[in-house]
Amino acid sequence: MPTILSVDGYHVVIYTRDHPPPHVHVIGPNGSVVFNLNCPRGPMEVRTIAGKVPATSIRRIARLIEPEIAVLCAAWRKHHGNY
Repeated sequence: MPTILSVDGYHVVIYTRDHPPPHVHVIGPNGSVVFNLNCPRGPMEVRTIAGKVPATSIRRIARLIEPEIAVLCAAWRKHHGNY
């Protein structure tokens, strides 16, 4: 489970034995959020929320990692092949 980015106390990871569609798991102290990437250009969308991650935190995380969508899509492709 490589960490692709660390942002504001959250770790953005891609599981190496995961399934399409391209997505990232954002893991933090109160739970996790899965964002579908919609590669190669987005926009990202929330797929799953586990735990008690406040809506304000989800929006903030999305704002922080959305500019890195090319990096995230490249990481997905490195581990899983084509989108």
